[in-house]
Amino acid sequence: MTHAAADVSRWRSVWRQLPLLVALVFLWVFLWDQVTVLTVVTGILLAIGVTRVLYLPPVLLSGRFNPWRGLLLGLRMMFDVTVASLQVAVLAIDPRWKPMNSIIAVQLLTRSDLVTTLTAEAISVVPGTVVVDIDRERGLLYLHALGTRTHADIDRVRSAVLGTEERIVLAIGTHAQAVSVREARRERRALSPKSKGSDS
Repeated sequence: MTHAAADVSRWRSVWRQLPLLVALVFLWVFLWDQVTVLTVVTGILLAIGVTRVLYLPPVLLSGRFNPWRGLLLGLRMMFDVTVASLQVAVLAIDPRWKPMNSIIAVQLLTRSDLVTTLTAEAISVVPGTVVVDIDRERGLLYLHALGTRTHADIDRVRSAVLGTEERIVLAIGTHAQAVSVREARRERRALSPKSKGSDS
């Protein structure tokens, strides 16, 4: 790689991480609850220190955002949280309910650290499921889920996780990631019991 190409690549990396630096500065100012020269300057220094000094894998944004998919993602999140909250509330007051929970491993479709983190956060926000561990190297999420008595319940949880990942990718992921998750969705539908039953 030539010196000029290396400079372009370095500046492109800095430009892609700029929104993360701005977010860290905003968070720092928000914690202090005041906008002053001191809080802004210390926020900038801390943001640079966190992203440059500490050993962290680089998180690069795709530079792509689909407003329509982002809206659908937000609406679906609100729907899932509302429905799950009602379901957990009913189970909590049902004297006949006996807990049957599971730790489930879900193989994600992408290897993006950003998508993995957002998927884990989105899953943990929904009552009844919480991510307990992440295998970053293999792209695995381990989550604790309520009400998993049968294999169908476990498959339902896995499908919900992959659906959340898909919506996040379609909203902010790269074009290649979007194509990949769409292809995986078609394969899951082709292998689902319903499709097999309709073909027979």
